[in-house]
Amino acid sequence: MLEMHTCFLSEVGGRNRNEDACGYWMSEAGCCWVVSDGAGGHGSGDVASRLVVSSILRSFSAQPQVDPDTASNLLQQANDAVVEEKTTGSTADDMHATAVLLLIEPHDRVAVWGHVGDTRIYLFRRGRVAYQTRDHSLVQNMIDAGYGNVDMIRSHPQRSLLTSAIGSAESIALSVSAEPLALHPGDVFLMCTDGWWEYVEEADMERLLNATPTPQAWLESMGELILSRAPEFNDNYTAVCVSMIEDPDADETTVIIPSKPRDDSGAH
Repeated sequence: MLEMHTCFLSEVGGRNRNEDACGYWMSEAGCCWVVSDGAGGHGSGDVASRLVVSSILRSFSAQPQVDPDTASNLLQQANDAVVEEKTTGSTADDMHATAVLLLIEPHDRVAVWGHVGDTRIYLFRRGRVAYQTRDHSLVQNMIDAGYGNVDMIRSHPQRSLLTSAIGSAESIALSVSAEPLALHPGDVFLMCTDGWWEYVEEADMERLLNATPTPQAWLESMGELILSRAPEFNDNYTAVCVSMIEDPDADETTVIIPSKPRDDSGAH
């Protein structure tokens, strides 16, 4: 049986509030990890991102199945939860969020993932990027249509404009892996928001992965790179690393970060 070792790093960056959220739920029946990047007209992005994470983990833990349909349903349910909060909750902000989720069946050693927006998942195998998601963004569409190259992803003035996001009353575009992927010991997943990957290129990810002794050290090294490259008022940045190792024991665990909603009283 594969043990999934999880570590994370989430920082406020140059903002006054961290609107990213992440969390995971693990059991012998199945495991789920989520990263979400929220946005809102008056700072309610943290509400949206936490709602995405809590909704997905709650739904998955009630019925832990690992297949593409489950991944699609979890993302759609998260969208419905944010839309309902916008219409019946305490905020009237037009909040929305991106999201990426990873589902793993530890006995069968298979993984499924899905995403909405420009929060990404990478799979590293033998120290190299074996797969990465394609953003739901205007710039990605331009590149796909032949109006530029991949360098635009990190440099174009409209790189943050999304073509799909959670929180839409209309149908959302979401991407899910077509079939479960067989996993191997040593495989590493990186789930990260755009505030992370914008300043850490794929070559940097590979170089640092192969140069650091532990997954946590890898995240910290990438975090240092962000600090050296990002401008003063850069976005929040969050990453979750899930690495595959052999272990016969497994427990049931739920974690959501941050652990508490924001304090609107002004206290920090």
